[in-house]
Amino acid sequence: MQLIKGESSFWMNKQEQFRDILGSNKFEWQDEYFAVSVSESVIEKIRLYIKNQEEHHKKKTFNEEYDEFMDKYKFERFIG
Repeated sequence: MQLIKGESSFWMNKQEQFRDILGSNKFEWQDEYFAVSVSESVIEKIRLYIKNQEEHHKKKTFNEEYDEFMDKYKFERFIG
């Protein structure tokens, strides 16, 4: 995961179209991350979620959403 985060950050910071969005800031991943795979049938739903993530998290924190997700799908929590 570290390699993916590093390579994607490098790529994002080299892209002209993202410089307009980021301004003088560099793109960086947060220290923690969460990844799951999704079915191709829900890709548009996921894109919409990502697009509206900032607004969405004004109503529900990441931690609240994470806990609900973990409980709903009965995932184990790993603390590393």
